[in-house]
Amino acid sequence: MKTVILDTSFILNAIKNHIDIEQSLKTLCPYHINISILDKTLNELENKPLSSIAIEIVLKFNIIKTSKQKSVDDLILDYVKTHKNTIIATQDKELKEKLKKAKIAIITIRQQKHLIFV
Repeated sequence: MKTVILDTSFILNAIKNHIDIEQSLKTLCPYHINISILDKTLNELENKPLSSIAIEIVLKFNIIKTSKQKSVDDLILDYVKTHKNTIIATQDKELKEKLKKAKIAIITIRQQKHLIFV
């Protein structure tokens, strides 16, 4: 089983573009996946546009507890170093570049309507 971690940018863009996150990920990935977010992502979602909808949606996913006081991007990068079966869903350009260098699978939204692997 692979874990798909959703980044804040991905969640907000999916909601804005009316993408069913869970269904779209299951369609894209031909294997069993565990959709997750980091606990700090909940903090990032607060006070963002569409935050109440976003929080309601992501609370049904697995929440990974973190103990370090770092940015969500840094926590994601730390997590993938020790958990090799992880895919990151993000729209964040800088994070994508760092993940590509580390050879981590990335899912992104293409043409505001469907998900692709980068």
